[in-house]
Amino acid sequence: MSMNQQTVVTISIRDHWKMFAIEGVVLLILGVLALLVPPLATLGLTIIIGWLFLASGVMGLIATFAARNLPGFGWSLISAVLGIGAGLVLLAWPVSGAVSLTLVLIAFFIIEGVASIMYAFDHRQQFPGRWGFMLFSGVIDLILAAIIYSGLPGSATWALAVLVGINMIFGGSALLAMALHARNAP
Repeated sequence: MSMNQQTVVTISIRDHWKMFAIEGVVLLILGVLALLVPPLATLGLTIIIGWLFLASGVMGLIATFAARNLPGFGWSLISAVLGIGAGLVLLAWPVSGAVSLTLVLIAFFIIEGVASIMYAFDHRQQFPGRWGFMLFSGVIDLILAAIIYSGLPGSATWALAVLVGINMIFGGSALLAMALHARNAP
């Protein structure tokens, strides 16, 4: 990144530090709530994701039939039906769906961890005093992925809520730390 781009990024983050701080506080609150009641939060997450799959599948089905003369109709139809099916399965059997979502969560934490680490390295010059928080957050994500994987299938009853809660707490703390540092950036 050139010096001019770094200056633009620094100014942009400084100018919007309050939004980063608000996002950090919200993540902290949601993370604590998820840790207080893990089985309920896991069930809630599974049901919400089920509704999201169902809604996206129905919308995909509508869009697919609206554009049925375009190339790729069959693939779009398969995708829409898969979304509807996944949503219905998660809604009908949310406890069993938690195991599948736990596998997805493992993949999420690996990707999120790598992305946070790369984000930290990209911003270490702009925020030399605080980039380590984001790096630490990424390392924690990778550790969480390993914890979930090593405890399967029993970890599925608590993993979604507890580990998402921990992720939200560390991510929220990192955002809050960056925001507070950015507010006084030159």
